[in-house]
Formats: sequence, C-alpha cells, structure tokens
Amino acid sequence: MNTNVDLPAIEVENLSTSYHVHLDAGSTWGGIYDLIHRSPDSDRIVPALRNISFEVPRGSVLGVIGRNGAGKSTLLRCIAGVLPPETGRVVVRGRISSLLSIGVGMNGSLTGRENIRLGGLAIGLTQRVLDDITDEIAHFAQLGEYVDFPVNTYSSGMKARLGFAVVAHLDPEILLIDEALAGGDSKFQEKVAKKMAEICGSGRTIVLVSHGLAALRSMATTAIWLHQGQIEEQGDPDDVVSSYMRFARIQSLGSELDF
Repeated sequence: MNTNVDLPAIEVENLSTSYHVHLDAGSTWGGIYDLIHRSPDSDRIVPALRNISFEVPRGSVLGVIGRNGAGKSTLLRCIAGVLPPETGRVVVRGRISSLLSIGVGMNGSLTGRENIRLGGLAIGLTQRVLDDITDEIAHFAQLGEYVDFPVNTYSSGMKARLGFAVVAHLDPEILLIDEALAGGDSKFQEKVAKKMAEICGSGRTIVLVSHGLAALRSMATTAIWLHQGQIEEQGDPDDVVSSYMRFARIQSLGSELDF
C-alpha cells in the first residue's frame, strides 16, 4: 500500500502553457493607437511548454538543460505555482523554497543580514533559530563585510550567492533553483554541490536549471533536455548532456556554414 512518502515529490502530467505577446504597430503613432484600441486579434500566442510529463522522486536531483527560450524557467514557475498550467497538472508534495531569478524576494534597501532574517521570519523561524543561522548563511554566501551593506549595492553574483544560501539553509523539502551556479567561482560551486548533496541526503528534492553542464552532470541524478517547449530527451545526466552537446555543436556548425 502506497503512502505519501512513497509518492514522487513532483508529478508533472501533460503540462502545457503559453505566453500572450502583443504585436506593436510599425510606427510610434501607430503603436499609441494600437495600445488604445488593443484587441485580441493583435495578440500572438507563443507556446512555452507543450505536453510535458515527468516525475521527480523524493531525495533526487533533476537537472534541466536547454537553450535560452526552451521553457526551462517557465517550467520552474509552473512547479512553484507562480504560473498556472493551461492544460495538464502539476502535483507537488512538500514545502517549496525557490530561487527562480537573481534578487527576487529580496528587499534592495535592506542589508544582506536583514534579508536573511526576513526570509527566516517569513517561514516561521524563531528569533533564536535565526540568531543561530544568520552568520552561517552569510559565511556560506561569502559576503564578508557586505552582509551589512544594502542588497542594492551587490553585484549579480553576490545576490545569487546570497539567494542560494538563504533558500538552502531554510530547511526546504523541495528546492527549485534557476542558475544558482552562475553566482560564484569554482570554490563556491563546490560548496553548492556539497550543500545540495546534504539536502538530498536528508530526503529533500532539488530541481536545478543550469547552463553549467559539468556541474549538473556531477550533481543531478536524472536530467531533462528541453527544446522549443518539449522534452527532447530525459534520463541519465551523462547521456542527456552528451546528446545536448552534440546538438549544440551541430547547430553551431550549421550557423557558421549558413552564408
């Protein structure tokens, strides 16, 4: 008899969603007229995801790869509940922490330390627990004295490091990460990999979108390659990454010969 523990942490079944893109007129005055007299006929529906299905077992790491515009970030937003599916369904069993883009959820006028505490209070951590983990998070993020500087003075890499450190240390059951590995050097990436292994070792689940193929190969237990909103291949990370790299090389060669 199945229990909730036996069920996948995430189930995505026949998921499809689209964006509505407004087409501007060719001139400035035409654009103003079109804005005032906008109609559904002037919109174009752009498919973002088309009939996506997969499962993520508890305690596993799913790596998602693909070119820009393939639907990777859209998929994470659907799993997080930020973007509703048009068709199909997404079932999530567990509390989600998400780092969907750099700086999202942070107050730029507050310091890094204040943002850490704000994130902890938002999920119900006590003052005592926050006192224990705030310095640990700041140290992990390699912020140094900048932890007491406003976040709007941070570089994008510092924001990414802080964002990952916060969501990874707040005891998530399911962790969604979009390009966390872009925020640091090789030493920080090693810390990220170690922290992910620690999270999964305690039964947590990770979905990771990354262009860092070598790091994804070493961390993911399974992988999905998205292409034009569809799953091109899924399975063992080494196999999926190898197929994607062959495709990228062929596409690059085709572009060079297209003259």
